Amino acid sequence: MDAVASGVVADVASGIKVTYNDVRNVQGPMPRGQMVQFGNVTGTGNVISYNAGENIAGQSYPEDEISLYMSSGTADDPIQVVGNWIRGGGPSASGGGIMTGDMGGSYILVQDNILVNPGQYGITIASGHDIIIKNNKIFSEKTAVSNVGLSAYKQYEVDTYSNTIMNNQVNFTNKNGILNDMWNSGNAGTIAGWDTNVHNANLNSSILPSTIIGRAKSTGTDVTTPTAVNYKISPNPSFGESILVSSDTPNAIKMAVYSSTGQKMIDQSISSTRTVVDTSSLTAGVYVVKISNADDSVVEARKITVKK
Repeated sequence: MDAVASGVVADVASGIKVTYNDVRNVQGPMPRGQMVQFGNVTGTGNVISYNAGENIAGQSYPEDEISLYMSSGTADDPIQVVGNWIRGGGPSASGGGIMTGDMGGSYILVQDNILVNPGQYGITIASGHDIIIKNNKIFSEKTAVSNVGLSAYKQYEVDTYSNTIMNNQVNFTNKNGILNDMWNSGNAGTIAGWDTNVHNANLNSSILPSTIIGRAKSTGTDVTTPTAVNYKISPNPSFGESILVSSDTPNAIKMAVYSSTGQKMIDQSISSTRTVVDTSSLTAGVYVVKISNADDSVVEARKITVKK
């Protein structure tokens, strides 16, 4: 999608899956201007994952690249915002990367996203409860609109509690040239994990590849399997801290990741159609993923590449 008002807009809906899309130069104007906008999206099966959004200065006018407005998942199946790549924001002085809790919302997971120069802010909680933001990377140089990388700020008269912001890495310079990685306003309740977020001076624009548009076409998992069921492992190659193992009709209960020398690196159960697997412990290289059923018979095996 190129030069559209917004990429994907879902309003008063459930079971919405937005995955593997390339969106370039959204135009707005407000209330449009998003790569993905969820408005009053509720219930189970809601996903915004592994999309690539790029906005080039002078060719775009984005607001919030991903916006969750009055949207809620469930305790067992939160809205998943996982593994997206976002580059470019502004000239809007209010827009940014990933907005959660816009006029309320709950049960949202924002994990393993990578943002470069996303605009006024990187990732924020504006209100709501049971929102988890973890293991994301956010970088911004000084721009005309840059303000703060990671924030918790109750902007609306909506009950705001039980939120978590943890293990994120940030290197964010505001428009005045001052480092401004994180801001906890103090009015959003206790934010679990706040002290685990860190400034990483090594983060720079190279945390994203030079070309990100085209990611949707290049992220494939062409596999010949011994059964009629195909599991998807994505992204492959992986540049983040996790992979997603998914199948519409799962027939396995566990998976393992092996190094090129045969050492088992990860051993994890897979009990649903979508399982996020933490790969932060893996160094760059090629690995073999084996997916097995209850009697240890291998349903599928394939190679994945991890790039750091």
